[in-house]
Amino acid sequence: MPFVNSSAGTFFDRSLAQMANLRDGIERTRTQIATGNRLERGSDDPAAAAQLRAVARREALSGVEGDNAARLGQDLRSATDELEAVNTLFQRARELAVQAANTPTGTQGREAIGLEIAQLAEELFSRSNATALTGEPLFAGLSSGTAFTRDAAGNVAYTGTAASGAVPVAPGTAIERGLPGNEVFEFNLGGTPSSGFEVLNTLSAALIGGAPGGADAALAAIEGIDAALDTANRAQTILGTRLAWVEQVQTQQADRGIALAERRSRVGDTDIAEAIGRLQQSLTALEASQAAFARVSELNLFRALG
Repeated sequence: MPFVNSSAGTFFDRSLAQMANLRDGIERTRTQIATGNRLERGSDDPAAAAQLRAVARREALSGVEGDNAARLGQDLRSATDELEAVNTLFQRARELAVQAANTPTGTQGREAIGLEIAQLAEELFSRSNATALTGEPLFAGLSSGTAFTRDAAGNVAYTGTAASGAVPVAPGTAIERGLPGNEVFEFNLGGTPSSGFEVLNTLSAALIGGAPGGADAALAAIEGIDAALDTANRAQTILGTRLAWVEQVQTQQADRGIALAERRSRVGDTDIAEAIGRLQQSLTALEASQAAFARVSELNLFRALG
């Protein structure tokens, strides 16, 4: 009876398994070349898969931090722009106060100055309640409402919070969103709490009424305007410093993003040149295995039939 001995059967099984493994490896390599991904499953390389998961988590956090930094930068730019306008406003108010303090100006001239200062006070109130691009107030701290309110008598009060809150923009780094309005528009004048609103409103009222003593009122207001100007200048410097910090962080974020991408590529991307070489070797090995299997199969079949 024709038969194939056990050693030949073992050879057939081993050869078939070897060729199956070669075919599987060839398909995996082709997939790696086509997709650019070295790993199809985490089990292909558990250590590399763990590294890729860590990179993905860090990239996700970096994305959130990047969004935070971009929004924070917008808010700080908006706030510094507003304060630049506020400084210009106070400088104009000081020029007008000096002019009103001069005796030759006269009552009518002082009244005209008073009307312009009233307009400046209105602009100051508007800018103190300026909002970011998202519609949130710039100078209200953590409050979502307006920073300053005004009663029927024209008295202005701060209604925001005393803190602005910090925004996380990098590992271990959080930057204050801005400055609360009481630190920007309020100050102590001779030991007494005051504000830019109060100084301008008081001066405009004294000049518009045409009452005697307008020159003295204007001269007295210069100290308050200077205090308001100093406070706004200091606030602008603080916000400008934070904005520069944000821009530095954004540069670091970009560098970190590149480093993470390079690490992800190094761990998980296919080395195309290496993969093509491996594919050629596997194809050559499969071809040789198939040829050897065919020759041995023919020989054993001939013996079995002989």
